Amino acid sequence: MINKLKELVGNSSEEEVKSLLFLILSQVSMEEQTEEELVLSLRRTYHSYLNYKKEQERRNNKKDYEVAHIVFGASAAGSLRNTLKEMGVQEEEKIICFSDNFSIGPLCNIEEKKGLSLRHKWFISHINMDEEYLYKYQHSFKNTILELKDVSDQTRIMIWACENSDEQTAQRFILSLLKNKKNDIFLINLVGAYKEIFAKSDSEYFPLHTGELSSEELNVIYEKNKTEQPLTLTERKRYEQEWEEISNQSKNLRIWKDRKIHSVGEGYYDRFIINTAKALHKKHNNKDFMKSARLIGEIIGHLNQKIGDEYFEYRLIQLVLNGVFEIEGVPKAMRFYSVKLHEKYRS
Repeated sequence: MINKLKELVGNSSEEEVKSLLFLILSQVSMEEQTEEELVLSLRRTYHSYLNYKKEQERRNNKKDYEVAHIVFGASAAGSLRNTLKEMGVQEEEKIICFSDNFSIGPLCNIEEKKGLSLRHKWFISHINMDEEYLYKYQHSFKNTILELKDVSDQTRIMIWACENSDEQTAQRFILSLLKNKKNDIFLINLVGAYKEIFAKSDSEYFPLHTGELSSEELNVIYEKNKTEQPLTLTERKRYEQEWEEISNQSKNLRIWKDRKIHSVGEGYYDRFIINTAKALHKKHNNKDFMKSARLIGEIIGHLNQKIGDEYFEYRLIQLVLNGVFEIEGVPKAMRFYSVKLHEKYRS
């Protein structure tokens, strides 16, 4: 807290520092309060000043851009950032990135404090994620929403998404947040665009998620989609309604099937995990322990879904707890432990 306060004061004007000091001194001079009440009062002052400086920074950084690009995931944002730089439009077009996994976890009212807090708690209690990411999760999520809401009404908005439950769910969430905005909104379906531009037959490769595409490929797709028409009001309403239906589901796993998002139970892939382990045991003629990363990698490689290895690790641990798998090592990260099917589940 001391270092953060030093940073805040260093970035404040003389008048702001004087005002903060006056407020602190006035609180300290109140003789009738207890030490505990003084500490709470000073903490409230600190957090109020912190929020004030954050809002000030947000207002100062606000700028009208010609285009706002919405992407999902750091890898996708990095590739598109290179694309805009190569095109020489990085000063006129900005990128807003949502770094989350919309395939998993509760979604109800996540644009509000209570709903986001419940989603955060679900991640903490179910998914083995990086501690720093979890620590910053709610703050980053709320800041990205504010960044989206700050987009001026004259800015064209382009949402980039592949055909997977993560990006398609996120796309609908974005459209629900924009429902009162008058902007022209364009959807770039990267699978359709990729097939049209690059693929020579239906059997050829197409991207599972935006992060798989190079900046050169994104450049070509962008140029091709510049002349497309924005979403109609009817289309926007349909996506908003789909978000309402998806987010109000009590199930915490979403898959992409038949070009639609389906909410399924958390154990939907448990049988697939078991069968994959059976196949690996048989393939290597080995009933001994295998690295959990090896098993989860095999699962990811054979599923045409973007759900994430963290989720499959969560389900693997649940199967360990249920006695389906045996474990060797400490499951603090995938590289630290191995698993094997319990004997009665191998046949």
